[in-house]
Amino acid sequence: MSIYLRLAAIAGLALARGIVAHEHHSDDIPDGEVISPDPIDTTLWIHILIQILAFGLIFPTGMVLGITRSRWHVPVQTLGAILAIVGYFFGHAHGGRQFAPNIHASFATILLLLLIVQIILGIYLKLHLEKGFHGRIRRYFVISHGTIGKIMPVVSWVQMLFGGITALGFCRDDHLGQCLAHFIMGSAFIGYGIVLTILLLVGQVWLRRTGRSQEFFDSLLIAAWGCVNTFTEHRWGGPWVKNDLQHTSMGIVWWCAGLLGVWLSRKRDGRPKRNLVPAMVILITGWAMSAHPQSSELSTHVHSVFGYTLMAAGAARIVEIAFVLRDRGSVDEEGKGDEASSWQYLTPFLLYASGFLFMGATEEQMALLSGAHVSHVSYILILYSIAFLLFLFVSMLLHLYASYAWPLDPAVAKKDGMEGTNRVPIANGHVDRRVRDAEEFELEGLMSDDEDSPGVEHSQNT
Repeated sequence: MSIYLRLAAIAGLALARGIVAHEHHSDDIPDGEVISPDPIDTTLWIHILIQILAFGLIFPTGMVLGITRSRWHVPVQTLGAILAIVGYFFGHAHGGRQFAPNIHASFATILLLLLIVQIILGIYLKLHLEKGFHGRIRRYFVISHGTIGKIMPVVSWVQMLFGGITALGFCRDDHLGQCLAHFIMGSAFIGYGIVLTILLLVGQVWLRRTGRSQEFFDSLLIAAWGCVNTFTEHRWGGPWVKNDLQHTSMGIVWWCAGLLGVWLSRKRDGRPKRNLVPAMVILITGWAMSAHPQSSELSTHVHSVFGYTLMAAGAARIVEIAFVLRDRGSVDEEGKGDEASSWQYLTPFLLYASGFLFMGATEEQMALLSGAHVSHVSYILILYSIAFLLFLFVSMLLHLYASYAWPLDPAVAKKDGMEGTNRVPIANGHVDRRVRDAEEFELEGLMSDDEDSPGVEHSQNT
């Protein structure tokens, strides 16, 4: 246990050092600029690579292992925490390029504080203090530990975006509004793609339990997002400038279509019903963005491909619902197997690609690439490559989850302390059995090891 206490102490020291003792030098930053003209040095590159490894790869993997109560959860998260702390020190020891006060440095303190709280909660739960007062508060600590672990990938994504923006000195002054629009909307498309992937591969049982169709949730979110866009894309009371009218009208389409999608998502008897409204919204949004007027040729090409990709995602979704699934919830509607159709993977991937294309199409990025004489073909292919890698990583995490939650081989369940939870192969599982097993599995994640029912072996992980 001493290793965990030392880890928490080191993390606290890193946070104190970052708050009290360290200041970035900014002597070489020219007037009116936010970064110096110096190149990024080796130390800062090490910081970048270590933090991407820790927060982008190791922590999400450890999160999945924690959800499945694998014995590898603690070792993986411990490795990630050590790397994160080491990377934090590298970020405060670099030379080369200098930076003015920025959001990445400020948000790093919040992220590290979350990490420290998570380590402390993990240590407490690992001690298995379950008598008296500890028994009453343990449940809340388990929930807090799980909640922080699940939001960590989202917070880490935000921090990595802040890091890229800060490294290049982007999104300041008049460029801030456009940056916010591109990065928020692009992240939303990627997030939507991830949600579709989760529901496709491991979420169908949960979706059936809700008694709602997927389009109900999609339409509800689209309507809410449309309301926000309607009233935030234009400074009301001021003149209409640039693309204000197009952005605002797009928001209006979203909430109007979202309300229709919610209404059409249930049959007269209350049962869930599929509809094409969210897919139509995606397609219309892609068409509008493909015709968005731009200030440079490169930006026009990138926005056009972004629009076409989003249109393809909407069209693929329409084909999936209307022709592949024929308005059913999934290809496993009758419990004869839950392997997804190959066509169903197309829409999530196109949403990933759309998100990266939109995030990579800000004015400052286009100016930088134009100055470097980078063609739109090369740039778009790179962004598509990143989308492929993200889709691969998400699919691997979901495969890891399914391997523990619904093991194909009984030996796997016995080896990892899950014997008796489910020995039915995924491809042959029936809906009723999987619903019951999923409920039992989720409840186990909220229980301590000593609270589990007798006769069932569990790993000693928290």
